[in-house]
Amino acid sequence: MSRIWNFSAGPAALPLPVLERAQREMLDWNGSGSSVMEQSHRGKRFGEMAARTEADLRELMAIPDDYAVLFLQGGATQHFAQIPMNLAGEGDSADYLVTGHWGQKAASEAAPYVQVNVAASSKAQNYLSLPPRETWQLDPRAAYVHYTSNETIHGVEFRDVPDVGDVPLVADMSSNILSEPIDVSRFGLIYAGAQKNIGPAGFVVMVMRRDLLQRATRPMARILRYAEHAANGSMLNTPNTWGWYVTGLTLQWLKEQGGLAAMATRNRAKAEQLYRAIDGSNGYYRSPVDPAARSRMNVPFTLHDSALDAAFLQESEAAGLIALKGHKAVGGMRASLYNAVPPEAVDALVAFMQDFARRHG
Repeated sequence: MSRIWNFSAGPAALPLPVLERAQREMLDWNGSGSSVMEQSHRGKRFGEMAARTEADLRELMAIPDDYAVLFLQGGATQHFAQIPMNLAGEGDSADYLVTGHWGQKAASEAAPYVQVNVAASSKAQNYLSLPPRETWQLDPRAAYVHYTSNETIHGVEFRDVPDVGDVPLVADMSSNILSEPIDVSRFGLIYAGAQKNIGPAGFVVMVMRRDLLQRATRPMARILRYAEHAANGSMLNTPNTWGWYVTGLTLQWLKEQGGLAAMATRNRAKAEQLYRAIDGSNGYYRSPVDPAARSRMNVPFTLHDSALDAAFLQESEAAGLIALKGHKAVGGMRASLYNAVPPEAVDALVAFMQDFARRHG
């Protein structure tokens, strides 16, 4: 078997050393004689692994002590609804910055539980840029401000943390978490589906300021309340043990690579290389995104003639480059360059793109 270069937007590539270790430990994890998926989440072995995973995440992200770390289930989409349930009371409003498909979906799913104020939107620009700060209509009385730090489909990314005053800032970081250092203290809540930069699908990492856990909201089932999960070490119910384990391996791998500063340097170089190839193709390839908002994680691009799209996808897959088809909402191509995508993969993609352009004129 030979490995391919995987540019999938999610579920996405995992680091090869993580997959190899998981393979080695599949039948006998930690000397237990069984898989981690067969272990009780209440057992000593799993408890030690869970504690190490949280400690590694805190170290990598420099998470202050007054923030809780939660390992949850459901994917980010579930938390589009669960966040307003936990942060907003009856009659409260919340501000949403809508810069793409996922920001729009977050606002839509929140609407039954909070009065949604779209404080800024780039819909009129087809989500190809970020709305200028002077156009934002923030409410200082809002329960929170929500934004999507990187839009996976449209390929736009905030390159700084929005200043929203004293209102808690909530960030969906599903597609760029752990890609660079951030100042966690600027946020009230950070959450991310694992399947892009962390681990397997179905697992969610959340970092939440502890005082927000005490907000008076509304009656709800215990399983929906973040404070209950925090009080029970994210084991209010049986967790996704496999997702937790692979996440732990990925965090160890990140530390071995030099941490988030080293990943930021590598990710920036990968993205710059691909954008240079696109911009330097004399129009054969084109990035539709405003250069000031270009994502380092997800790079959408088009060919000068869409009639060549099918050939590009067929030939790229034959060359060992998979998952380059753009999302149906925007078409074209998309290369996702998450942490686990090595520089060699970008080398191979750029070489293929240049060869394709020569052969297809």
